[in-house]
Formats: sequence, structure tokens, C-alpha cells
Amino acid sequence: MEHSLRTKLSLTIALIMLLTVASISFLSNILIEKEFTNYLTIQQEKRTQEITDSLSQQYDMDTKTWNADFVHTIGMYALYDGYIVKVYDLQNQTIWDAETCDMSLCTAVMDDISHRMNTKYPQMNGEFMSKTISITKNGKVIGTADVSYFGPYFLSADDFQFLNALNTVLIGIGLFSLVFSVIVGSILAKRLSRPILHTVTVTKQISEGDYDVRITEVSKTRELNDLIVAVNHLADSLGKQESLRKQLTADVAHELRTPLTSIGTHIEAMIEGVWEPTNERLKSCHDEILRIGKIIQDLENLAKVESDNLKLDKTQINLNALSEKAVANFAAEIDKKKLNVSIEGESSDTYADQNRVSQVIINLVSNAVKYTPEHGIIKIFISEDKQFVRLSVSDNGIGIPEDELPYVFERFYRADKSRNRMTGGSGIGLAIVKSIVTAHGGMVEAESHLNEGSSFVIKLPKNKME
Repeated sequence: MEHSLRTKLSLTIALIMLLTVASISFLSNILIEKEFTNYLTIQQEKRTQEITDSLSQQYDMDTKTWNADFVHTIGMYALYDGYIVKVYDLQNQTIWDAETCDMSLCTAVMDDISHRMNTKYPQMNGEFMSKTISITKNGKVIGTADVSYFGPYFLSADDFQFLNALNTVLIGIGLFSLVFSVIVGSILAKRLSRPILHTVTVTKQISEGDYDVRITEVSKTRELNDLIVAVNHLADSLGKQESLRKQLTADVAHELRTPLTSIGTHIEAMIEGVWEPTNERLKSCHDEILRIGKIIQDLENLAKVESDNLKLDKTQINLNALSEKAVANFAAEIDKKKLNVSIEGESSDTYADQNRVSQVIINLVSNAVKYTPEHGIIKIFISEDKQFVRLSVSDNGIGIPEDELPYVFERFYRADKSRNRMTGGSGIGLAIVKSIVTAHGGMVEAESHLNEGSSFVIKLPKNKME
């Protein structure tokens, strides 16, 4: 059975509060009872000593006689407190005996205390016990007193009333805390669940294709704010991906429609006799077919690179040597445009797939050669640090607008939408570069300023050969 977050939070807080109060009450009762019994035991000893001290004051050292009336008063007060006193002189003659004075009252006191203690504390197995104490005055023994009381300790009616009041207060605090925790838990759960429920609503809208929706609510809880930021970022990313997907579809259609239209137009004209099927016109159709084949081949290459089953044939490779070979592949174009190409820096060998990394460098050098004007400069710089080997290809070509840099590694994306397709290529090269570098666990970055040039940097991890 499913419950809402608000209900679960409220019940959890209430349960925790209830268990906390119950534990505190239980431990408090144990500790209070222990300390209280120790206190009562000490008080009994003090009370018996007070009785004997009071009795000693009723003895006249000069006449060696006892004041019987005051001894009787002290004994009766002690009896009402639960202490049964018998007083003897030095000759062991009875001066005063509570049982002899009022046997029925003594019996009633003993029965009342025994019943009260055995009812409340049956596990104690207490009983009345007697203690003989010497009565002294001025350092001299003047008699003895037998003091009987319920042991090892007993509680008076007032003591029980105090404990009952204490338990009532603890129970009241527990109930108040429970109600308070339910209220606070409900309020807290509502505050926590409201942005979460709003987030759920927004994510449902996103799942239905509404990528423009955003969560505008701000929470004071850091985790909830992180969730809100993450959902908004997800919507933004999905929106951009959707735009790129639509753009990709349009670009693919355009890339294929342009050569197919040209081929269809040429063939139709030749069939209808408008054009003669000359070698030049047939070659033009063949070139368009080759363009279509190149686009399909690029897509196949990208699909292979991005495949989860891509296997990298890693060996020890040297980026300087691969860069020199890549530059040599474009020697004719470089000479034709009179470009100044340099390879600087060096790094230790790295463990990577030589063919794949060569493809990366060739694609980067190819772009630099295409988009750098005559007499331009192309610089390849190689370096390393503790974790990566780094290769950058920089030029002073036409550059890329800053707001379009995040999209240069997408399929078919080209900053210059009006660029001639034959010169500009298919727009898949940089997507292949990113996929290969990512497959190696590396990173690729692009920096560019319009009409100033571009710089593409790849970082490959310095994996050691096993």
C-alpha cells in the first residue's frame, strides 16, 4: 500500500518523538527511582539518628531521670512517621514503648505501610526490621532505643503522591510532545513535499515533450534546490537535443536531397534530349553519387565509433609521428594555399588505438587546412602532464561564433550555414573526433573567435600498457 511523502514523514517524526519521550520517561523512572531509594535509605538512617538525639535531650544528667512526657511526644511523632520506638535505660528498664502505649495504632501503622509497599513494590519483599541504637549525651551512654521500620526502605503516602504526580507530568509531556511532533511533522512534510510534487508534475510535462517548462520555486533545502536545478537542466538539455535532432533530420535530408536533385535534373535533361550525355555531365553525376557515398560512409564510421561494442586496438603510439603523417597527407593543399604549418612540443608515448587517433588528428588538420585562408598559420602543439597527453591544432582561419561553440561536435552541425557543401564537408568529422577521444577516456575542447581562428584540443589519458 502506497502512502504519500507527507504521511510518511509525519508518521516517522511522530514515531521518533514517541519513542524518544517513552525512552526518556522509562530511563527517568529508573534513574529517579534508584536515586530516590538511595535518598530514602539515607533519610531513614538520619531519621533514626534524629530520634535518638531528640530522646537524649530528655535525660537530666544531674537527676539521672527521663522526661517521660517529652519522650512520649517524640515516640508518637516517630510512630506517625512509620517508626516504632522503644526506649530503655542503662538497667534495661523500659522508659517508653510505643506498642505498650498504643498497640492498635502501631498495628495499624505497620499494616498500612506493609500493604502500601507490598502492593507497589512486591518484588522488594520488604518487612519490618528493628535496629538498636545507643542513646548518648555529652559522650556518655544513657540508654538504648529499639527503632523498628519497614526495610530496606519505605515510602510515605506523600512520597507516593509525589511519584504519581511526577509520572503524570511525564505522561503529559509525552502526549504533548506527540501532538506537537505530529503538527510539526505535518508542516515540515508539507514544506518538503510541495516542491517535490511540483517537480513530479514538471517531469511528467517534460516526459510528454514540453521542454520549455521550468521549476521556478526556490527551496531553502539544499538537496531540493539541487533537484530543482537538475530537473531544469534536464529540460534545457532535452530541449537542445530535440532542436539538434530536428536540425539533424533537416541536415541529413538536405545533404542527400541536394546531390540527388542534381543527379535527377541532369539525367532527366539527358533522357529528354535537352542535354547530350557528355563525359563532363556524366562525371558531374558521378561526383554527386560519390558525395552521397561519402556521407553514408561518414555516418557508418560515426555509428561504429559510437557503438558500445567498439573495440580499441591499443598500442604504444607517438603523437609527434602521427601528426607529421597527418600533415603529409595534406601537403598538396598546404602548398597550394601557402600555409605555414608547424609541429611543436613533444610527449612520451601513450597507450591508444593508433588508427583511431590518426583519424582524429587527420580530421582536425583537415578542418584547419580547409578554413584557413592563404598564407595562414596552422600550429600543432603537443605536451603532457601527470595524467594526460595533450594535442592542440590551432589556426588563424575564419573562426566560429562563440554562441555556437557548444554545438560544433554535433552531427552535421556547421557554424557557417551558407558554406558550400563540397568545401565544407558533411559536418560529421568533429562528431567522430569527440566519439573516438571519449572512447579512450579522454576529453576534447574547442576555443574560437570569429574571424580570428580556432583551436581544438584533445587530451588522452596516459594509460600504461599491461
